Amino acid sequence: MAEKPAPASRELARNRRAWHEFEIEEKVEAGIALTGTEVKSVRAGQISLDEAWVRVRADGLWLEKARIAEYVKAGPRNHDPVRPRQLLFHKRERTRLLARTRTEGLQLVPLVVRTQGRWIKLEIGLGRSKKHHDKRQAIKSREVQRDLRRA
Repeated sequence: MAEKPAPASRELARNRRAWHEFEIEEKVEAGIALTGTEVKSVRAGQISLDEAWVRVRADGLWLEKARIAEYVKAGPRNHDPVRPRQLLFHKRERTRLLARTRTEGLQLVPLVVRTQGRWIKLEIGLGRSKKHHDKRQAIKSREVQRDLRRA
C-alpha cells in the first residue's frame, strides 16, 4: 500500500506584530469556521491578522478583528469583513490552553493563516507580553546579527 504524500501547505497571512509584541512559548494549530465567500477570499490572500486577537467565551475560542475582504464575485450575499469567527479545537486541547492562560498569565495570539491540503488552519501562539526594554533588546540583537552577516 503506497503512502499518500503530505498535503501541500501554503502561508496566506502572517501577524508580524505578534513576534514583536509577545514572547511566544508554544504554538498550536486550529481550524476556523468560515463561510463560502470567506474561504474564497482567504485562498486569494485577502486576509489580515494585524489587529486580530483571540477571545475566550463560554462557547469556545473566537478569532476577533481578523479582516477578510469581501469576495468580489459574491454580489449581495457577501460576508461581514470583521465578524468574529469560531476556532475549532478538540475539547481537551481547549481546556488545556484555557488553564495555561489562567494560571500562567499567558495570552492567545493569532500568528499565521495557512492552507493544509483543502483545509484552512490558524496557528495560534501562547505567549507572554514583552516589556518595553525587552523589545529594545530584541531590536539591538537583531541589528548585531545583521552586522555580523554583512562582515
